[in-house]
Amino acid sequence: MSKVAFIYPGQGAQKAGMGADFYENCPSAKALYDQASEALGLDMKTLCFEENDKLDLTEYTQAALVTTCLAMTRVAEEKGLRPDITAGLSLGEYSAIAAAGGMDDLDAIRLVRKRGILMQNTVPAGVGAMCAIIAMDAGKIEEVIADIEGVTIANYNCPGQIVITGKKEAVEEAAEKLKEAGAKRTIMLNVSGPFHSPLLVPAGEELLKELEQTELHELRIPYVTNVNTETITDISRTRELLKEQVSSPVRWMQSMEAMIADGVDTFVEIGPGKTLAGFMKKIDKTVKVYNIAELSDIEKVAAELEAVC
Repeated sequence: MSKVAFIYPGQGAQKAGMGADFYENCPSAKALYDQASEALGLDMKTLCFEENDKLDLTEYTQAALVTTCLAMTRVAEEKGLRPDITAGLSLGEYSAIAAAGGMDDLDAIRLVRKRGILMQNTVPAGVGAMCAIIAMDAGKIEEVIADIEGVTIANYNCPGQIVITGKKEAVEEAAEKLKEAGAKRTIMLNVSGPFHSPLLVPAGEELLKELEQTELHELRIPYVTNVNTETITDISRTRELLKEQVSSPVRWMQSMEAMIADGVDTFVEIGPGKTLAGFMKKIDKTVKVYNIAELSDIEKVAAELEAVC
């Protein structure tokens, strides 16, 4: 029996027009976008569907992407698609938890709106930086940066793609040393802060206050957390994990490996783009990966899953 996971992308997957076909054709998706607009005091249609300067700003990106991913999820569920487990990369973990029944969709959207503001504003502009390290083993990267104060690993995305984070000068020094040590490329990222670094601990503490005011529900299915790759079945652990997640490395590669070891052989990436599918090709080529980025994808995925299940 095939075991199916819904997986959700993080910041960087957003693009103008995402979810527009769902909004125009599916009452449940339209309702969620409209409710999010009212709850946040933002025009989500303009933010998500039209070219604009706000979509790539962290304080707006996070709410826009989670709204879109959850709107797509609810339509997929209406068409009969159901996961056995969920996971999301960084920001995507909120979509994963909501999809698993752990929080209401609007609460997830409100939380990531606050999270985005905190992540953007906790560290002054120019103080932090992030850099992608291409074609170098994670263990080697850890070894090289161990003696550089102020830099840590932010994302274990897949073999050959690791992201470092921290103070700008430390990240730049680390990038140079990693090139000298054999990294194929180092790419400074156009981001507004040193995400998933210890510099974001205060953001996590502030976010916890919001989490403590948010009602959580018993999980219908488990989800896998970025923080330590555990399969979470007890919702009481979620607040602390989401607090830690802001300043901890995203262990995406290890999370996918843990899910595969647990019997998941089919992954459905829900959201714009195919970032996670690309990572999966490098993590494990033997599993099946499908994408729901447009409304027309749902029928195709449903037919494929019926065939494999």
